[in-house]
Amino acid sequence: MEPAESNGRNPSDPAERPVIYLVDDDVSLLRALGRRLRAAGFEVEAFDSARDFLDHHCSERVACAVVDLQMPDLSGFAVQEWLAAKDEALPIVFLTAHGDIPSSVRAMKGGAVDFLTKPVRGEELIDAINRALALVDEERETRSLTRMWRERYASLTPCESRVFALIVKGLPNKGIATETGVCERTVKAHRAEVMRKLCVQSPAELGRAVEWIGEKFVPSPS
Repeated sequence: MEPAESNGRNPSDPAERPVIYLVDDDVSLLRALGRRLRAAGFEVEAFDSARDFLDHHCSERVACAVVDLQMPDLSGFAVQEWLAAKDEALPIVFLTAHGDIPSSVRAMKGGAVDFLTKPVRGEELIDAINRALALVDEERETRSLTRMWRERYASLTPCESRVFALIVKGLPNKGIATETGVCERTVKAHRAEVMRKLCVQSPAELGRAVEWIGEKFVPSPS
């Protein structure tokens, strides 16, 4: 099974190849997993200490972490909590030699992609990693779309922003004119500019735009 090639990544380009962070105090396991993942086309960075990983990892590239649950310096849960506190979108696949239901539930509630028991099969691990990388791609796409919609919204004038808020509230042009105190012809002009600047064709699309922009960024029409 090859690494996911979503989001237009070119796996033959080292700069675009996903990075897998292996974090485990078992050095022999790190070597074995590293060989298997490199053979599958991944870039691998291995750490035999959780603290070393947290000190040196870089999440600018598409990546995920494969983390041992029980380590002498910091537990896998501590790594998960540290990344969450830093708001780092780095998905985690946990490995453990002593799996139990409470630990599995805690890991998944914390956002882990999978909770695998050692000895782990190569295909099973690669499948979990590919699912983790797909999540990264999805999150990046969501952030990109959100940024695009907010940039478009920022191009609106204050009057256009208010008209936009009233449109998504469901008011017709006449109602917007009454609310804003301008003539209906001016409302139509503002509406046309809102549609043009946001690159939409219908009020329904404007309503969906609010979901991307975020309601807190759209002023109340009152």
